[in-house]
Amino acid sequence: MQITRCNTVAELNELASDLLLYEIRQNTHALICAATGNSPTGIYQKFVEKQYSVIVENLVFIKLDEWYGLGAGDAGSCESYLHKNLLTPLAIPAERYISFDGKTDKPEQEFQRVTQYLAENGPISISILGLGTNGHIAFNEPADALQPHAHLATLSEASLSHKMVTGAGVKIKGGMTLGMADILQSKKIILPVFGKSKRAIMERLMEGKISSQLPASFLWLHPDVHCFYCENDS
Repeated sequence: MQITRCNTVAELNELASDLLLYEIRQNTHALICAATGNSPTGIYQKFVEKQYSVIVENLVFIKLDEWYGLGAGDAGSCESYLHKNLLTPLAIPAERYISFDGKTDKPEQEFQRVTQYLAENGPISISILGLGTNGHIAFNEPADALQPHAHLATLSEASLSHKMVTGAGVKIKGGMTLGMADILQSKKIILPVFGKSKRAIMERLMEGKISSQLPASFLWLHPDVHCFYCENDS
């Protein structure tokens, strides 16, 4: 894992977006896995600002995870976030976007569909991730064992207290997520981390010890992870 320390969040967003754009120039048909939440938002904004410097017409996006119980019409859903911050500004049509349906009553069929897509069209070219305060990656929570492929995860209290869903008025029944193998098979991983709330977990991550109780630690096994880290909140 290559860790780049940044003085400000603005610097982090600039450097990470430049790396993303560079990778897209190398592969204009890239399959990009997109996380949601506060961590990647600034990167997506920079990407949208600079989109005319790259070819986006052949890019394909896959959603990293989703709150099970929320749909596209729910403001706190990952679906809503991605459409607002990435898909709509880039004019990505439905046929170039792979996603979980957070309202489905048959989640296993959703997982089979996404797993089949990755088997036929993967691996992911670039994964843009985020780091949870408890060390989770996507909804792969700390546990005795981790799931390799798309699955329904039981969410920790830390995840359920995320500002995306607090006050949503909808019961969150779990987390629909790609598995650790899906993520680790990505050709390149970009991990933005910033803020005082992430200092403690970053200290644990930088110890370099691999444990299922710290899912993000498995990123040390990947040959091409770029972590952009800013200790500050701005």
